[in-house]
Amino acid sequence: MKNSALFRTFARYASLSVLGMVGMSCYILADTFFVSLGLGKNGLAALNLAVPVYSVINGIGLMLGVGGATKYALLRSGGEERRANEAFTNTLYLTAVFCVPFVLLGALFPGQLATLLGADADTYGMTRTYLQTLLLFSPAFLLNNVLAAFVRNDGRPQLAMFSTVSGSLSNILLDWVFIFPCAMGMFGAVFATCLAPVIGIGVSCLHFIGGKCRFRAVKAPFRAEYAKGCFSLGFSSFVEQLSNAAVMLAFNAIVYGIAGNTGVAAYGVVANVALVVISVFTGVSQGTQPLMSRAQGEDRRADVRRLLLYAASAAVLIAVAVYAAVFFFAEPLAQVFNSENDPALLSTAAEGLRLYFIGMPFAGFNMAVCACFASTDRALPSQGLSLLRGLVAVIPLAFGFAALWGAIGLWLAFPAAEALTAVCGALCLRFYKK
Repeated sequence: MKNSALFRTFARYASLSVLGMVGMSCYILADTFFVSLGLGKNGLAALNLAVPVYSVINGIGLMLGVGGATKYALLRSGGEERRANEAFTNTLYLTAVFCVPFVLLGALFPGQLATLLGADADTYGMTRTYLQTLLLFSPAFLLNNVLAAFVRNDGRPQLAMFSTVSGSLSNILLDWVFIFPCAMGMFGAVFATCLAPVIGIGVSCLHFIGGKCRFRAVKAPFRAEYAKGCFSLGFSSFVEQLSNAAVMLAFNAIVYGIAGNTGVAAYGVVANVALVVISVFTGVSQGTQPLMSRAQGEDRRADVRRLLLYAASAAVLIAVAVYAAVFFFAEPLAQVFNSENDPALLSTAAEGLRLYFIGMPFAGFNMAVCACFASTDRALPSQGLSLLRGLVAVIPLAFGFAALWGAIGLWLAFPAAEALTAVCGALCLRFYKK
């Protein structure tokens, strides 16, 4: 009966978190769809060049939110209410600090950043517009992630889910309004995306009404121990997003040399569909995190192991089902983003979907393992595995495989890196079990 109750609680938290994270990932997917319809292949390429910056902003927001909220949950479950509130306050301090460089970069250097990311004459203007607006709204993205994580850890997963889903739905509607009836072009796409976290913040703030909120900002100095907790416990979440950015930069450069802007646009289709699937795994992991942290704080180690089994099994089963769907429907899926009916874009994207998504079952397992280590205050293995899958393995494999086998090798670099990380993750679990 106890195990059954634990599974039901896991299913509730994980499903709500998945809905929220899928909603958040749809910010960019909606942009991809409407930009492909309204601005064509070059617009799609420009969007793909700018998306790594979104991944970095989102990654820092998740790091602060997940790391700070995990520390909060561990302290509260240990009965340290005052220190738990200090953890929340210090997370807000860190959020304000990280806003400054993003806003300055957007205000002063958007053009240079667009050039650095690989924009050419055909894509420079749209890339610059997207980057500048995104960076100026970065405080909203960061705060939205932080509030959602704390609300989830404070026993309100439904509200955390609703905050992200409401933002995503508004983004989809506003994308269409701004790009087509209002004819605002790329600025319309990014403005719709940037309004979504503002709406999410408004929904999360409902948690402070009604007396159910157990965290609040208190008068507290900045303390290094809380910053360290944010960085170490949220590091795997940050690296997951940073890896998206780094991989996209590397893949953009490689595929541009192979197939030009058509290749970049095709990779944009693959990467942004993959972003939605990865967000499902992130949702499973983040939904499990409060339960694992609570169980760890109360010394219920058997429950931690069961929760890891639930999370890893759910992620792998979802990944297998997604891969089957992608394998059989790759061409129709790619055609959704091919408004100009470019045959080269269609064939390249379909091939990429079938090969790239082989790595999804491994990715789901890896993210569940990293979340388990981070949630139980074992930062080192979580950080090591996150770095391995996100940076250390995939980028060298991408350049090496592409040199050997061209585009096919490029698509296979992601599955190879995730499979290698899965082996290392299994070894880490065996070590810590002993």
